[in-house]
Amino acid sequence: MALPQLSEEQRAENLKKAAAARHARAELREKIKNGEVSLEEVLNSEDPAAARMPVRALIESLPGYGKAKATKIMEELDISQKRRVQGLGARQRERLLEILSR
Repeated sequence: MALPQLSEEQRAENLKKAAAARHARAELREKIKNGEVSLEEVLNSEDPAAARMPVRALIESLPGYGKAKATKIMEELDISQKRRVQGLGARQRERLLEILSR
């Protein structure tokens, strides 16, 4: 599939949108890390930044969880390493909350 030809203006605008989305996800991760936003709030959020966040990044944002624990939890719940929050099923969300709320 060929990429569409974009004008310089369109390309610049798309780059700004992408940077804004990355910035929003980074702010959300920081809020999670500081305890300002709970895991349940993120999983139930309609915010596009939360929906597009990789599950792995979400877990790693929680205090006390790093790459190894995130990988172990995702394997235990049979969640793909590339899965985003919006792609989680109801049972996966439920189990994720259950495990991370211990």
